[in-house]
Amino acid sequence: MILRVAVVGGGPAGSCAAETLVQAGIETYLIERKLDNAKPCGGAIPLCMVEEFNLPPEIIDRKVRKMKMISPSNVEVNIGQTLKDDEYIGMCRREVMDSYLRNRAEQLGAKLINGTVHKIEIPSNDTDPYVLHYADHSSGQVAGNAQILKVDMIIGADGANSRVAKAIDAGDYNYAIAFQERIKLPEDKLAYYEELAEMYVGDDVSPDFYAWVFPKYDHVAVGTGTMSPNKDSIKRLQAGIRARAAHRLEGGQIIKVEAHPIPEHPRPRRVVGRVALVGDAAGYVTKSSGEGIYFAAKSGRMCAEAIVELSENGARIPLEREIKNTYIKRWDKAYGLTYRVLDILQKVFYRSDAAREAFVEMCDDIDVQKLTFDSYLYKTVVPANPLIQMKITAKTIGSLLRGNALKP
Repeated sequence: MILRVAVVGGGPAGSCAAETLVQAGIETYLIERKLDNAKPCGGAIPLCMVEEFNLPPEIIDRKVRKMKMISPSNVEVNIGQTLKDDEYIGMCRREVMDSYLRNRAEQLGAKLINGTVHKIEIPSNDTDPYVLHYADHSSGQVAGNAQILKVDMIIGADGANSRVAKAIDAGDYNYAIAFQERIKLPEDKLAYYEELAEMYVGDDVSPDFYAWVFPKYDHVAVGTGTMSPNKDSIKRLQAGIRARAAHRLEGGQIIKVEAHPIPEHPRPRRVVGRVALVGDAAGYVTKSSGEGIYFAAKSGRMCAEAIVELSENGARIPLEREIKNTYIKRWDKAYGLTYRVLDILQKVFYRSDAAREAFVEMCDDIDVQKLTFDSYLYKTVVPANPLIQMKITAKTIGSLLRGNALKP
């Protein structure tokens, strides 16, 4: 037999999964609702992703080598002096990167379907196929033509509002809202952001996370993240970041406004039967930083690698317990600690403006900067030597005490 797998969702998670599957000779269908989709996203990717996923230079809009952390009282700390000459944070537009990854998967042999999955029939045993009912939009019609697809396995890569997750009763999770404006700046203003990104913290810009000004090809992305689904709250916070960065955005024109839900923790069930969730559908967004692009692509690849291994390159159908014991166990072992550490950092440093002031003060330390950048660029919780670890711990406690940030 040749295993048939449907990958629902054509973002980084789905495209990287499809690419891995089809290269192993597995019959792969990649279903994406909007081929021109531009997900609202800061668009920052770590250096390790560029290398690991063989991303070409043209999808990187900017190479950020300097960052400003800006406290609630507008204290600015410059970060980046620990970076080596060849190190940077890549800034991308999601519509460019997603299209590239999706097209690469198709060129390798994945069958790309422009469609919206409406219903999934779940089989009652381990061998009968899953039946996907979807609207095919290839004719250009919004409603699309009703179609069905029978497959042996499904990878749900269809984002925070995953229909695949709902179909398998994967359970809910809390989510934040990312709101962003794309602002085209005059050339002199845009030049300021040539290699620079800014992160602002404070209750006025986000009570839960941070706000950002990230440089793109010919504009900057200005946005905020919050747990509040209230539209008035989101408008107030976006007005807050616009006000804080006003002198640097003067003369800018808004060219696009966008918003999207961001999961706050993994779903209770990420594998049910022969269906596995990856990326935002699985809940793989980190606390504190709100980062998800690398983890989406990595989870898609790791899930697909497990399927290739278990199916013996498509010769048999894997079972639920096998998928859990490979994909899920490997994922949790590789990244569980990273998620836990960032969760703790968010609870400690985003709890009040006093704690945020302490956080920004702490970011002025060279050892803290190196640990932070190394962890981000190479996606590990980097173990510093014991003396540096003790120094960072002392620095953290000292900053919190000076700012009275430990008070309830």
